[in-house]
Amino acid sequence: MTARILVVDDNEINLRLLEARLGAEFYEVVLAVNGPEALALAATGGIDLVLLDVMMPGMDGYEVCRRLKADPQTTHIPVVLVTALDQPSDRIEGLNAGADDFLTKPARDLQLFTRVRSLTRLKRVTDELRERTATALALFADEEDVFRAASGRDRILMFGDDPREATRLLAMLHDRFVIDATAERGAFMAQLMEGPEPEAALLDLGAAEGSALRLVAALRTSDAGRHLPIIAMGRPEQEAALAKALEIGATDYILKPIDRNELRARLATQVRRRRYESRLRRSLTDTVALAVRDPLTGLHNRRFCEARLAKAIDQARAGRRHLSIAVADIDHFKRINDSRGHAAGDEVLRQFASRLQDALRGSDLACRIGGEEFVVLMPDTDGEDALRVAERVRERMAAAPFALPGGDIAVTVSAGLAIYADGDDAASLLSRADRSLYEAKRTGRNRVLALAA
Repeated sequence: MTARILVVDDNEINLRLLEARLGAEFYEVVLAVNGPEALALAATGGIDLVLLDVMMPGMDGYEVCRRLKADPQTTHIPVVLVTALDQPSDRIEGLNAGADDFLTKPARDLQLFTRVRSLTRLKRVTDELRERTATALALFADEEDVFRAASGRDRILMFGDDPREATRLLAMLHDRFVIDATAERGAFMAQLMEGPEPEAALLDLGAAEGSALRLVAALRTSDAGRHLPIIAMGRPEQEAALAKALEIGATDYILKPIDRNELRARLATQVRRRRYESRLRRSLTDTVALAVRDPLTGLHNRRFCEARLAKAIDQARAGRRHLSIAVADIDHFKRINDSRGHAAGDEVLRQFASRLQDALRGSDLACRIGGEEFVVLMPDTDGEDALRVAERVRERMAAAPFALPGGDIAVTVSAGLAIYADGDDAASLLSRADRSLYEAKRTGRNRVLALAA
């Protein structure tokens, strides 16, 4: 799959060379000659990766990178610094500025395109999450904890069979990370499932032939390791294996001999990205929950009730199984709102929902379908059992007053039952339950009635 890449360099020759190399691989290329122009183009959207020179007049690449990563609208765009600077301190400064990688000019095709493919693949995953949580994202986009660098001592899993290398890495990271190291793939996967959730994994490609690569593949096919950042460690002569690691799912790599500050910077970048994506996933889960749940009571809402009722009727019809529903309505609820206020009414609804859940069986489903009206779905339940359940609900409401700040209040409920019969659909079943509820209200309230089909 192609991607749209922003190339930033004040040298026209460098721009055209990268444009030609990327174009030959069918990437769409956008060009910028300075930092402000790059920031403006990135802000317009649609950029999948930024290849950024460091040494530019006015605003250098480090500052451009810092600004991209500080902006909630562009923080998710991968940035690779491509520069003639080749000192470890330059690379570390770039990583600390938020860059996802640092390539020294002239970057060879294997180095360049391996990183481009890996980072654009990660960007597509993030884009999908952002698109699906667009509304919720707007609510937390300015919260500092989403974007700031990792802090505290996070758990890192390490795999490798060189004890001296493991000892060196432990010494490098012990003050910032809790390290669990092992030389066995089975033990590594066991550690993944035990204890606090790890923030990243370090895999040594120098371990027994192919074992680290097989572990990358295993992680990416397991639920626990699917989203875990993976940093592969290898020597320069293992370039092909490093490229393969990125291809099959590693998120970054570092060359040996390992520089302490570079490793810490790369880990911080991966942890920061993981936290950002985890927040997006939590937001997606919350958004889905909001779509099917009533925010006041926590019960399922009308939309979910209608979908679940239709499915329950199909199952009852296909398997000739029992199905009953109850429509319940709080008696004189308008009086509560009028005399005690809407805040008191909301508290009654919350307490009502809690008592309702306590009175139901595990197989029953309670939904709030509007105002003070509730529906209870009772699969595999005949009329006699449904009446017992509904009566238990009624008794639970009337048994004790509802506690409110301005004084306790007595609350009762009326309910209408309907039992599935051949030929029923959702509309006919709900209509019959509604008629039963109306009759219960008409004949005195605080009762449960079931009209014949």
